[in-house]
Amino acid sequence: MSATRVFVARLAGCSVFDPAGDKVGRVRDVIVVYRSKEAPRVIGFVVEVPGRRHIFLSIGRVTSIGSGQIITTGLINLRRFEQRGGEVRVIAEVLGRRVTLVDGSGTAVIEDVAIENNAQGDWAVSDLFIRRPKTSPSPFAKGQTQFAKWADVRERFTGEAQSATQLLATYEDLLPADLANALLDLPEARMLEVAEEMSDERLADVLEEMPEGEQVDILNQLDDERAADVLDQMQPDDAADLIAQLSDERGEALLDLMQPEEAEDVRMLLLYAPDTAGGLMTTEPIIVSADATVAEGLALIRRHELAPALGAAVCVTLPPYEPPTGRFLGMVHFQRMLRYPPNERLGTLLDQRLEPVKVRASAAEVARTLASYNLVSVPVVDDNHRLVGVVTIDDVLDYLLPDDWRSHDDEAPVAPTDTSTSRPFTRPIATTVGRRQPNGQTR
Repeated sequence: MSATRVFVARLAGCSVFDPAGDKVGRVRDVIVVYRSKEAPRVIGFVVEVPGRRHIFLSIGRVTSIGSGQIITTGLINLRRFEQRGGEVRVIAEVLGRRVTLVDGSGTAVIEDVAIENNAQGDWAVSDLFIRRPKTSPSPFAKGQTQFAKWADVRERFTGEAQSATQLLATYEDLLPADLANALLDLPEARMLEVAEEMSDERLADVLEEMPEGEQVDILNQLDDERAADVLDQMQPDDAADLIAQLSDERGEALLDLMQPEEAEDVRMLLLYAPDTAGGLMTTEPIIVSADATVAEGLALIRRHELAPALGAAVCVTLPPYEPPTGRFLGMVHFQRMLRYPPNERLGTLLDQRLEPVKVRASAAEVARTLASYNLVSVPVVDDNHRLVGVVTIDDVLDYLLPDDWRSHDDEAPVAPTDTSTSRPFTRPIATTVGRRQPNGQTR
């Protein structure tokens, strides 16, 4: 091994490579098992591989740890990681845990854990980086930190979980889809606890990436006012899909508590069948007048919070400019805007070949339109040719891909079993996954 002592918090997110230098994935956690008289022994890592699947990497298959990377022998278990009895996840379960010092000097919180390679070649917990309670009432004060050996502390309660705030701090750099995947790997009670600690905006982003069943479980844990605030932060089509899973009584109560403009969009989407353009669309496209300039159009699609598919084109309509708008005139793709001077009027750049789809068009028809014209979004109009929304490519993928893609593992050839862990090993391969299907049906 290239290092003899490593801090677990520094391992989170570091890259895992095979002997040829090809990247296998990223470390998401360290797995240990407790021992009666010795410090916990490291048995492996939770590694996120392509497809956002979490797998187990045995410590016996690691040849080097250090310099922000882990090198493996090249044999990796591709089965989805499932935590076994007696196994403890250091980042998810130990960091943030409160302990009592055996010398009687008080309590502390574990902020980091050092693992060390001993003379026998085994990895085990060596030191704890702990923080004492603060002694000053100042909100800016922090408790004193120190190192301690595992034998110097005692857990206050067996199996006591770390604070949800501490766990969220380790997930701070994850994209919403990756964070959703990480939460789904936690026990249900723990997942709900962490979800309650998130900000409304962060939780909304994560819920959009979760299966409907877990979405409902989390929303049911929130009081009505908090749930409505989270729904306000979600995309209207995702909020409508989620509300459709709830009882009529609670759904209506949450709609009443939402911001009026957001609730109006959701109510409109709930009117359409889930397998139609109206059921798939989002009601928040970029809408401009024919007199708007290229400079104005480009400024609108530069917004940081705008999804790439929605920023691929702007919709030109007659007033009013909120769905349902005045008569739909056409779309202008951003690539075409880049070819013209900033003062050019968008009304002169309309794509005359593209016909919008009707709000009750089937999902199959929408998919054919996107595929036929190589589009990432298609406008949706009502019977009066007013723009009511756009369907983006990810909306169609949500509908077409299987409901259970998150729990689906692609088949992979199995290599000989590693008898030290009783886990079969295979060479790492990428997996193909999709997104959930917003079809308004309960799993």
